[in-house]
Amino acid sequence: MDFIELARAALLGILQGLTEFLPVSSTAHLLIGANLIGYEDEGSVFTVMIQLGSILAVMWLYRQRIIDVVAGLPTKPEARRFALMLFLAFLPAVPIALLGKEFVTGALHQSMNVIAWAFILGGVAMLAIERFRPAPQIADAAETPILRAIGIGIFQLVALIPGVSRSGATIYGGLLMGLDRRAAAEFSFFLAMPTMVGAFVVEFLDVKDHISADRAAEIAVGFVFAFVSALFVVKPFLDFVTRIGFGPFAWYRIGLGALMLGAIAFGGLA
Repeated sequence: MDFIELARAALLGILQGLTEFLPVSSTAHLLIGANLIGYEDEGSVFTVMIQLGSILAVMWLYRQRIIDVVAGLPTKPEARRFALMLFLAFLPAVPIALLGKEFVTGALHQSMNVIAWAFILGGVAMLAIERFRPAPQIADAAETPILRAIGIGIFQLVALIPGVSRSGATIYGGLLMGLDRRAAAEFSFFLAMPTMVGAFVVEFLDVKDHISADRAAEIAVGFVFAFVSALFVVKPFLDFVTRIGFGPFAWYRIGLGALMLGAIAFGGLA
């Protein structure tokens, strides 16, 4: 077992956990990070599978909400409504993700130009939405009306483009649908649970018979580090955006995208 490869997997796991729930695209950061340190992730298998570590972290942090919903499904209308809301928000991504999987993991995931421009345009969109969004009407993500939840789920489709950010797309959608900043971020967390678990299951079924012991060890290391690092990000992120907003993340995206374009132009990023 190669210690260097495990160290690279750990580094990428930390990067995944730190960025999964921020509106900066964890997938793009992993692709860039893997490119810079020379980590080969054929078919983005490692990238997709370690994301489950981050999702389990947020599920652990919201475990009481999940337990209450599951236990309340037989008897509590609010629990059934919450589950239906998430299911309908998740549904639009299923056929698009399955039909477009090869294109996304092939063509788009190999294009640093696409990622750079997605960073920049996503940052500009975030600044515009922060400035011109409708007045917030919903302060609790669980109280999101069903039709608005579906609207947020449709926004999630844009995140199939690396660099857009699944978290960012759903947060943009939440803000435009009248959720306040904290509720939009929390809705993004809740929607990530079925979305990323589903992505993990699909990817695992595709590759389970082709994962070597060394590859499995790298995935396990990345998974653990993604889980631990995500635990330390979620609540500080919620507090930060509640007080300050998403502007700093928008400028970070724009700056990183511009740096990427410069690196690509001078041959420093393939």
